[in-house]
Amino acid sequence: MGNFLERVNDNVARSKVGVWFRLEGSGHPLARKGSKFLTELRAGTVTAAAMLYIIAVNSSILSDSGGPCVCNDPVDPSCSTNQDYNLCKADLKRDYVIATAAISLISTFLMGLFGNLPLGLAPGLGVNAYFAYSQVGFNGTGPITYGEALAAVFLEGIVFFLLTLFGLRQWLARLIPRSITLAIGAGIGLFLTLIGLSSSGLGVISGGVSTPLQLAGCLAQYQDENGFCSGHVLQDPRLWLGVFLGGVTTAILFLYRVKGALLWPIFLVAIVSWPRSTGVTAFPHTVLGNDNFDYFKKVVSARGFKYLGPSNVDWKGYGNGKTWIALISFLYVDLLDTTGTLVAMSKQAGLFDQRDGDFEGSSAAFMVDSGCIAASGLFFGTSPCTPFVESASGISEGGKTGLTAIATSFWFFIAIFFSPILSNLPSWSTGSVLILVGSLMMRNAVNINWDYIGDAVPAFVALALIPFTYNIAYGIIAGLILFIILHNVPLVLGKVSPRLLPPGWHDLKEPYDVTAMIKNQSKDGKVSMFALFPPWLRKLLSGNKRFWQYTPEEIQRHLEGREMANDADSAAAELRQKERDEMRKGLGQTVISNREIPLDHLSYDPEGIQPTPASSTRFDDKDAPNPSQPMFSSKIHSGSYGQD
Repeated sequence: MGNFLERVNDNVARSKVGVWFRLEGSGHPLARKGSKFLTELRAGTVTAAAMLYIIAVNSSILSDSGGPCVCNDPVDPSCSTNQDYNLCKADLKRDYVIATAAISLISTFLMGLFGNLPLGLAPGLGVNAYFAYSQVGFNGTGPITYGEALAAVFLEGIVFFLLTLFGLRQWLARLIPRSITLAIGAGIGLFLTLIGLSSSGLGVISGGVSTPLQLAGCLAQYQDENGFCSGHVLQDPRLWLGVFLGGVTTAILFLYRVKGALLWPIFLVAIVSWPRSTGVTAFPHTVLGNDNFDYFKKVVSARGFKYLGPSNVDWKGYGNGKTWIALISFLYVDLLDTTGTLVAMSKQAGLFDQRDGDFEGSSAAFMVDSGCIAASGLFFGTSPCTPFVESASGISEGGKTGLTAIATSFWFFIAIFFSPILSNLPSWSTGSVLILVGSLMMRNAVNINWDYIGDAVPAFVALALIPFTYNIAYGIIAGLILFIILHNVPLVLGKVSPRLLPPGWHDLKEPYDVTAMIKNQSKDGKVSMFALFPPWLRKLLSGNKRFWQYTPEEIQRHLEGREMANDADSAAAELRQKERDEMRKGLGQTVISNREIPLDHLSYDPEGIQPTPASSTRFDDKDAPNPSQPMFSSKIHSGSYGQD
């Protein structure tokens, strides 16, 4: 059997498929070491197991906005008790199950085919909450309408495509100060946690009369006309079902690094909640409960979109200034989210170029992402798509090429036909997932530069205002404005006299030099607009008619950049391990030398805003990088290779 599988791997590697995806043994000079056809398929299945939860979570969050459902109830302006409106939202949630699975299928497949990256894409957590709660608002009570929000998402995709075409999307991300970038990730983590604790999740907290927030989780008979608990808080059995069977189980599975740790507890809680004769049922004997249960009994259903589609986009919304504010916010949030995840995942897969600060196929990957964002708003009525950090689970399983993404997309295709089940996963089954994802994203705060006030305070303001204003954009804007003030006022005073520079300006402040960034991309080390363009555009402007193909010099540079990135990751992992060893020595514990850091060990990339697994690395003192040795040496075949 083993020989048969090896023959399958070898035959595929030597085929055109193997060359296109750069499998090991394909003969491509940028072949990805360890990549095998069957391993890629298994890795794609693991990524799908880790990602499929987004179908239930995203449909739950986006349907809270009410979408195109209309309610004009003078008795209940919030429409929270309007029966017809809630029935419409229940049907809308089913549409969102199909829409989420469909756009995830398309975007993940295209990322694998053209970007050749082992990444799954889907409507992103965080930005979907911003779409549903900060812009459209719960039951459509936000500053802009649902149609205007879709117009903003569509235009965001077009803008990103143009920025990517000229290589500016990568540069815009580089201009955001590192500490604020990290703070945005942590702030979004708190934002997701707040949603997971609210009525859209476990129902632990709610708004209050005498305080901004108060404990919730009471039964319906103890709620006032605003839905606030007047007493008997934390007595709803559904809350505790979600906390223990959902949250605690998820945390234990994470602790033991079980694949699909986010997915299985959701279904476990849902299965317990589906019987109608219990106190935790998702199908109470009400009109809404009966309607949901009738649809649930179908199990498998091939349905189209009843409420979603291009007709919902309000093209006149561009005349509303608040739509442009939403667009700018989408641009910044997605810019940081997507770029951080792509860089982090490419590092994990060994595809990051440390020298150029880029990764293989970046232009194609960003263009696919941009096109899928536009399609999200125009055709599927969802918030923007983004690469998912859960792709790290598949990478840890050995996925290194786009075949992993294509395998993941297959499982999203299967999910389309099970919308009756996926649309009836109750909110208390998904609330713990939001909290756990939030906890992962909070790890970004560790890498913020707390040693210098000029970096720490803007980062903290961004981190704090994102959840406390319930608005990601406000946190980003406040942090950036404060950063500009705290860095430029001392700079002006320093020109008057160097003595007016604050303590730590030269040694504690994080370096931030746009000129140096541009010089690093230039071959002659000079500042020029030419250095801002992506490699393919530079070749085209230089007269190279085969601008999409790698030249031998570019291949050599990429290989050297890969090796530099691997050495940097090894040094950083070694430092973290030494810190843990020192702690063990202080406790009188035995320190085991020559240890191995496993592939699926979660850590955080210091340049991104998303969690990423660290590389598998074994450390001895003799393994420390030697700066005097050449970073890489390899003979490059003559000729050019595609997928620039």
